[in-house]
Amino acid sequence: MDGVLGHRPSVSGDSRDNLDTIAATAGAFGVTLKSVSVMEGDSVSLNSDTEMKDDDVIQWRFGDENIIAEINKRFDRITVYDDVLDGRFRDRLKLDNQSGSLTITNTTTEHDGYYERQINSEIRGRFRLFVFELKSVMEGDSVSLNSDTEMKDDDVIQWRFGYGNTLIAGINKQFDRITVYDDVLDGRFRDRLKLDKQTGSLTITNTTTEHEGYYKLLINRVRKSFILAVTDEVKSVSVMEGDSVSLNSDLTEIKDDDEIQWRFGDKNTLIAEINKQFDRITVYDDVLDGRFRDRLKLDNQTGSLTITHTTTEHAGGYKLLKFTGRFFSSKSFRVSVYNSVHCCGTEAVIRLVLSALVGVATVIILVYDIRSRRAEGD
Repeated sequence: MDGVLGHRPSVSGDSRDNLDTIAATAGAFGVTLKSVSVMEGDSVSLNSDTEMKDDDVIQWRFGDENIIAEINKRFDRITVYDDVLDGRFRDRLKLDNQSGSLTITNTTTEHDGYYERQINSEIRGRFRLFVFELKSVMEGDSVSLNSDTEMKDDDVIQWRFGYGNTLIAGINKQFDRITVYDDVLDGRFRDRLKLDKQTGSLTITNTTTEHEGYYKLLINRVRKSFILAVTDEVKSVSVMEGDSVSLNSDLTEIKDDDEIQWRFGDKNTLIAEINKQFDRITVYDDVLDGRFRDRLKLDNQTGSLTITHTTTEHAGGYKLLKFTGRFFSSKSFRVSVYNSVHCCGTEAVIRLVLSALVGVATVIILVYDIRSRRAEGD
């Protein structure tokens, strides 16, 4: 089978996206590469885990050594460089003057990549930020990963999947050629992939849990990342309003490089997360008008979530996302919160029905008794 560029598909992808190469480079500096995953539109913090000294100069760099933010403690000066890289970081960067941590708000897939923290010109932190668009689908259904663009005449599109960046489909507009690679990854995508020739969007039909994971769209030098969560079962949980409910991860222990996210509702709002690499547990009290404020508890060992003092506002869909590097898994829940008034109302109706039946039975018995006595008299 001909490849998009006239050769067989490569498993490894380009060197910038080879985690082993980057990790080895980081190790050469004696710095551990830490990975962080964030859904497009959310905020993310890259923690420095240090306290700045009075003469420190901290620089944050992105990609190919582009300086995006800087703190100079000696001059008590914080600078963010909004205009670098076509302004993709404009009005999105916040620096902590005490620790030097960097926060990126309202993330987009343009912020996906490698970040480096330097203190006094010495590399003191390396981070791999995955910014993804989350797609959910029930097993057996179809799902489309949209490019949100229109292809040009000389564009080359590649779709890659999983930890190894395996090439699964591509379009070469210059040669008017569309290619899907049915034989890769034990044929799990065979007869399931459709490409839109105008936009380059990818549709996966008849999905299975084998299709769950990372997808990457490459259009020339533009890249976009997706995470596909394929649900084979939604676990239903019921709780009476005011009581607590636990959503179990079914994990025995979270590993040191794991990242756990709990998301709620149709918009997959992030409500709580654990990042073991940073030894950080975070609950987001202010999201969704504060409906979860002081109600969420996370188990640091298993990642299970408990919601206390539930109300009907907490009813709905919950999704557990687990990241380990580029390995990904998910689990879905549906929580029903029933009201005690409705409960008691139902019980009252049942009592009335039973009382009515008892009353009818009593009348029947009395009538039968009267007729029997009359018959005996006659």
